[in-house]
Amino acid sequence: MTPQLTVLGNPGHRRVTMFAAAARAAGLPEPAVLPWLDVLRGRYRLPEGALLRVESPGEEPEVDRLLRGPVLGPGYAPTRVEGTAAWYTGVTAALRGLAARPGVRLLGDPEEIAVMFDKRRAHALLAAAGVPVPRALGGEVTGWEQLRGRLSETGLHRVFVKPVHGSSASGVTALEFGPRGQLQATTSVELADGQLHNSLRVRRYRSEREVAAIVDRLAPDGLHVEQWIPKASQSGRSADLRVVVVAGRATHAVVRTSTQPMTNLHLGGARGSVEQAREVAGSAWPALLETAERAAACFPDSPMVGVDVLPTTGWRRALVGEVNAFGDLLPGLTGLPGGPAEGLDTYGAQLAALSTPARSPHRATDHQITEPAR
Repeated sequence: MTPQLTVLGNPGHRRVTMFAAAARAAGLPEPAVLPWLDVLRGRYRLPEGALLRVESPGEEPEVDRLLRGPVLGPGYAPTRVEGTAAWYTGVTAALRGLAARPGVRLLGDPEEIAVMFDKRRAHALLAAAGVPVPRALGGEVTGWEQLRGRLSETGLHRVFVKPVHGSSASGVTALEFGPRGQLQATTSVELADGQLHNSLRVRRYRSEREVAAIVDRLAPDGLHVEQWIPKASQSGRSADLRVVVVAGRATHAVVRTSTQPMTNLHLGGARGSVEQAREVAGSAWPALLETAERAAACFPDSPMVGVDVLPTTGWRRALVGEVNAFGDLLPGLTGLPGGPAEGLDTYGAQLAALSTPARSPHRATDHQITEPAR
């Protein structure tokens, strides 16, 4: 009997509708939708033997309010940057609860998703596996004064300060110190009345008082600090790669370019040319894709991983910036020429991989992630 393919997601969101369209194109029945809102409220039913694809809970105001509202209190707004630790706790607990239900099989391991949504744990896991990653400032960051002192001690003058459980560059700050102690922070955070809000406009802060306020507000949720690596360029803009790895193979790649340190498309970044990047990288191109595959291999029970690859100047080598459990939302992008997903979008590639016996889904409770000693 064919299991019922069900999507845990937000009904009507393009992630859900695009996956359903890919299922129809593959000749499969329309997937059922299990709303994140119902799961978080504990009001849901699943047929035994359900095959459950996990989608992002993002971009749904009521879901966000359930996860972060209690800790943000009367000042809650969906644009607020704070509260990511509560968001993380709620999402991971919900996924573990689903995995424990008899007969339910998840396409994606809750413990691996938990690591991907914890930048410190993910960085440590990748480094222990020999995957090239930027140098990180280990340990807890308690606030601005401590962070500034530790950066001075370690000689790091240009770093990215990232919320441990953040996504979509929310709260990410590119921090740099000049030779005479000048300070500049580039971020999409808008500081207003002591609160932090997401903005689609990237701005620069040069006042230490304002930078300190941002760091101090974000520190309680956890911060990951890593070296700012000079990236490759394309058409005069900084460039990096989002590589989607399906069933262990790099299937899709998009070049993201920007005049800002963050290349996210919603912050003014633009898609670049994969063909041009491939030409410039030359014989190094396969190694760039292999770097993404090596990162994905650290998450063997995740059928899809989105990997942010940071090519260095000249496109000759690369480091891994982040791994993303939901990094496959790339509308209009088909698979790399000559690859296993040529002609398919990211969702079609994952459905095709499901029919390969070697990548059958695993019950999340059957294995554990072992973290390196720290």
